Amino acid sequence: MAFVTKLTFQSGDRAVLEDTVTDLKEMVERKGAECKGPHTSPAERIRVPQYRTLQPGSTFEGWDYTVYERRLDIHGADHIAREIGHREFHDSIHVEIEVERKKPLGHNQN
Repeated sequence: MAFVTKLTFQSGDRAVLEDTVTDLKEMVERKGAECKGPHTSPAERIRVPQYRTLQPGSTFEGWDYTVYERRLDIHGADHIAREIGHREFHDSIHVEIEVERKKPLGHNQN
């Protein structure tokens, strides 16, 4: 049974995000694994209200920031995916890892 490791990276720092994802893709390919991506999602603009006190009421100007997202899919190569899962990433990057088990076509569901 093959595994697909889906990595999602989010950051407000686009340059750090691009460098991290590019380095990771090159490392995975150097080790001989199949890597698809990076897939880019549209940037998400977020606005956060800032209250002058701990209770809603008077506010400061809202805080705006942009979140960028990239996705990589690693097919097979469980040892490489495990290595990535234990890797330290820059503080400004949020990483989500999802592992999906793929059954070969025609595989019986029992």
